[in-house]
Amino acid sequence: MSLKNILVSMPLREEYKAQFAQALPQAKFTYAKYADLSPEELSEFDGVVGNPDTSTLAMMPKLKLLQLMSSGVAGDYMKLKDSHPDTVLCSASGAYGQAISEHMVGALMMLLKKLHLYRDAMKSGAWESKGTVYSPRGMRVLIVGAGSIGTDFGKLMQALGSYTIALRRTPGGETEGFDEVHITDQLNRLLPTVDVVALSLPETPQTIDLFNDERFALMKDGSYLLNVGRGSAVNQDALVRALQSGKLAGASIDVTTPEPLPKDHPLWQQENLLLTPHISGFYYLKATHDNVINIACDNLKAWPEGPFTSRTSFETGYRER
Repeated sequence: MSLKNILVSMPLREEYKAQFAQALPQAKFTYAKYADLSPEELSEFDGVVGNPDTSTLAMMPKLKLLQLMSSGVAGDYMKLKDSHPDTVLCSASGAYGQAISEHMVGALMMLLKKLHLYRDAMKSGAWESKGTVYSPRGMRVLIVGAGSIGTDFGKLMQALGSYTIALRRTPGGETEGFDEVHITDQLNRLLPTVDVVALSLPETPQTIDLFNDERFALMKDGSYLLNVGRGSAVNQDALVRALQSGKLAGASIDVTTPEPLPKDHPLWQQENLLLTPHISGFYYLKATHDNVINIACDNLKAWPEGPFTSRTSFETGYRER
């Protein structure tokens, strides 16, 4: 027993089509955008690789496996437990660690060395020093969300001489990349002790507005914030206040609420903020694209018995161990 009729709706190279065909030679693969298919055609798919919206999912009564392109799982997909209770939901968790962790290190180094200020000064031809810079060597880095992205970031920061501390929801799991591992109820205790806070969290009821005025107040004066998970984890008005007051020496965010961020939002004008349009992942690094396809092929082949590479729990929204 295996999947028979699979829709792949995501950017593809020709080599990936051959990989899908090799993974499930008995299946029929359709490579198309959702909008280009009729409701009748959509109703026949038992497997999907991509991120369909809720209206599209409603037209897929035979869906047995949904393989998302994203590492995080948006709340709308968690509703599948009610509309499609027998459907296996898989994320692409594990695909983005290299690309996003390297983006995080690049952004942090830019802030520590004030390269963003020198870049801005080029516009006016200003040949002037911006003063003291800092090194990651000896810094204490708190990584909130110790999945593949947080783990890869921890390894890179250790290689640069930082002391890394991980926060995860539950005890146990891998410790490589981390000098200490704690559970999330230790967040408030640890915030005053670290120089950098890095967020790589999915959106869940527990993570929305996790960083607000109260949490920023707990952070060290002159510390740094990085966010590559979901924009909802950071209260953006509170972030503006923390930057303007000097509480934070700098921040880098690759995610906002909403996306795209409105052009008149004050975040755009913050001198010590690096704001990128959710580009740390996606497929700009070919290795990421390769990883997503490999995960998708593994999960398609594994249906229905498993084990699945990145099955998402409908209870927690996180990858099942």
